[in-house]
Amino acid sequence: MKVGFIGFGNMAQALAAGLAASGALQPGQIGACARDRAKLHRNTEPHGFLAFDDAAGVAGFADVVVVAVKPYQVEAVLAPVKGMLAGKVVVSVAAGMTFDRYEEILAPGTHHLSTIPNTPVAVCEGIVVCERRHSLSDGEWRQVEALFSKIVVTVDTAQLGIAGTVCGCGPAFVAMFIEALADAAVKHGIVRADAYRMASQMVVGTGKLQLATGQHPAVMKDAVCSPGGTTIVGVGELERKRFRGAVIDAIDAIEGK
Repeated sequence: MKVGFIGFGNMAQALAAGLAASGALQPGQIGACARDRAKLHRNTEPHGFLAFDDAAGVAGFADVVVVAVKPYQVEAVLAPVKGMLAGKVVVSVAAGMTFDRYEEILAPGTHHLSTIPNTPVAVCEGIVVCERRHSLSDGEWRQVEALFSKIVVTVDTAQLGIAGTVCGCGPAFVAMFIEALADAAVKHGIVRADAYRMASQMVVGTGKLQLATGQHPAVMKDAVCSPGGTTIVGVGELERKRFRGAVIDAIDAIEGK
């Protein structure tokens, strides 16, 4: 199988890196095109990915074509190659581009799926939120599910936006939390590099523990909060500063923009 990216920005690069890192594909089975040729070569050649001149080159090469341009560019970019895409699996990572919109853009009968991945796919720890409505065969769906992520979540079209916001924007919020924890550690004498490693591994470990056990996050929090202990003091301070409310407000602000 060969995977080609039309557009090769941060998300496409993360997906390509994850495909190679997981061993799902060899670098020579991954190709891309982009408007900035020099930047494209800088982002493909060191990894052994193939660079193509245009979308037609990608469509001719790939079995699975990933549409990774800005949403407003999708129709214009795909118009010249929609005939070539009719026999491919088309996977969109363009925010807001749903099944119905691709039905208008692509040739009739084209098999396509709209998704919103997040950047941790680069290290095989990502989430790919998929629109439940798609036109892939059962076999094609299984291939895409196996290719692109450790965790695939399907949602109805109406929930695609909010799911994408939580999963796609969330890494920025978590990175800010890691930075804040590390800053606090440095303030109290921990070396910066060690502070980042400690904070990041704590986040990774907590997430994996929740996924492995299925425990409610509140139960996990309570397990660390001994009566009269140190953790509950910190939890109380976060509550006074509206930690959870601030996170919800951030999501609301994105959804309302």
